[in-house]
Amino acid sequence: MEILESTLRLLQSSPLWLFSLTTILGLLVGSFLNVVIYRLPIILERDWKQQCAELNGQSIDDNTQTYNLVVPRSRCRNCQQLIKAWQNIPILSYLLLKGRCPNCGTKISLQYPLVESLTAVISIWAVIEFGFSWKTGAALLFSWSLIALSIIDLQKTLLPDNITLPFLWLGLLINTTGLFAKPVDAIVGAAAGYLTLWSVYWIFKKITGKEGMGYGDFKLLAMLGAWFGWQALPLLILLSSAAGAVIGISLILFAGHKRQIPIPFGPYLAIAGWVYLLFSGKLHAFWPIP
Repeated sequence: MEILESTLRLLQSSPLWLFSLTTILGLLVGSFLNVVIYRLPIILERDWKQQCAELNGQSIDDNTQTYNLVVPRSRCRNCQQLIKAWQNIPILSYLLLKGRCPNCGTKISLQYPLVESLTAVISIWAVIEFGFSWKTGAALLFSWSLIALSIIDLQKTLLPDNITLPFLWLGLLINTTGLFAKPVDAIVGAAAGYLTLWSVYWIFKKITGKEGMGYGDFKLLAMLGAWFGWQALPLLILLSSAAGAVIGISLILFAGHKRQIPIPFGPYLAIAGWVYLLFSGKLHAFWPIP
């Protein structure tokens, strides 16, 4: 107990130690988020197939290897060589291996060091903004969830309920103390966030006969509403739309992205959530809270 108290006093009194620890934590969490980003869609797909088999009265292979976020150990996707512990050191191992599998020479996705770096940078930013406080801890969890959701949505056009729903409830629980919003505002924010995009979805579908977004987007905006309150929703929608317009046009003009291929909206909502988390005070100087 004395060691813990001494550590906490050291972190409170020394910004250098606090930022160093946050950097290490951010890199480690970023490494874990890479596992979540890769494995969670596979886990969900397996569950869906199993449920479909059960509904159809088909036999299920009970000898299927256990697959979750912990087991089996990570392997090279090409040669299936087990990845050693030193090869899992965030960023450093990527540099030492020169971005290639040491066994077969296959390129390692640049996603791994980028996610690790992004997680560390956002974590440090949260500490700078909120200092050594409970609000920082909540902001870190919130930010990490958005990183995982964004990359999964970009790759699979999927926003897993396994992340959005627990964090929606977490936002409501956190705000029982008024950490980011008043309790009533958070509850209304969650409901209004969902209903807003749900309404847009159905209006667009009735007019065009097409689906403009997925139900995961409704739940993500509901999650943001639960964290920041209903007053934040207009600004969050404006920020996400602006981010979508800028990035979407840039992809079409400079990356050759075809207009017919839809771009997931989840990452834009996540960007809006990050921006609001870190700059809400400055944003509301131009957009007063009702």
